[in-house]
Amino acid sequence: MTADYHLHSCFSGDSETPTEEMIKKGLAQGLSLMCMTDHLDMDYPYSDVSFDLDADAYFREMHRLQKAYHDRIEIRIGAELGIQPQLGDAYRQWLSDKSFDFLIGSTHLVDRFDPYYPDFWTSYDAASGVNRYLDVTLQNIRAFDDFDVYGHLDYIIRYIPRGERRFSYRTYAVDAVLKLLIEKGKGIEINTGGYKAGLSEPNPCHDVLRRYKELGGEIITMGSDAHTTEYVAYRFADAKEVLRECGFRYFTVFR
Repeated sequence: MTADYHLHSCFSGDSETPTEEMIKKGLAQGLSLMCMTDHLDMDYPYSDVSFDLDADAYFREMHRLQKAYHDRIEIRIGAELGIQPQLGDAYRQWLSDKSFDFLIGSTHLVDRFDPYYPDFWTSYDAASGVNRYLDVTLQNIRAFDDFDVYGHLDYIIRYIPRGERRFSYRTYAVDAVLKLLIEKGKGIEINTGGYKAGLSEPNPCHDVLRRYKELGGEIITMGSDAHTTEYVAYRFADAKEVLRECGFRYFTVFR
């Protein structure tokens, strides 16, 4: 089985790709299972993009595609929730009448700033930015844990100014995040979007994946974080080899 469990389409504010086109590309890539995980980021502070998710329209389209492609590929319905410490109750309320197969929790914002945007890096250098990102991630998990895996655990690394990228994860307090996720029975993902962003490793990097395994973590999903068809299942052969190198012998799927 080959499964991509982190995919975005036109239901995400940062993608214009029709969902069916993503499914067709998955078929062409030989996937046996795809889980769409379009964005919901409540209270997102930037005005150039909206990360609201029209859940009714999303479920209608996903059910149509499940029916249309039932004999060719398994399609699952997920979402990626951009968590902030104050949003736990709001997300629990939003999810109360919905039935997803899979949910990713992610940290996209640090003190109301997204590291994707250059304005974040006027306030933080690489070390202080990563440390604060991990602090906020801990707060997020404590505030809301109705998710299955935590997404791109080192998302911030993609956007550190290139001249500041030379540092080791061994210098950061990642253990606290990993231990809390394991304690709560949550997984992480290996996200090949890191390669797309120009990194030499996926998100998270080898050190973090290996440490998660050493601490007793077992639940890990594979995701491309594709927003366009060209990145569906991107460099999955490399990702599988990384998992083997880090001690994993299987990945997880959710239904």
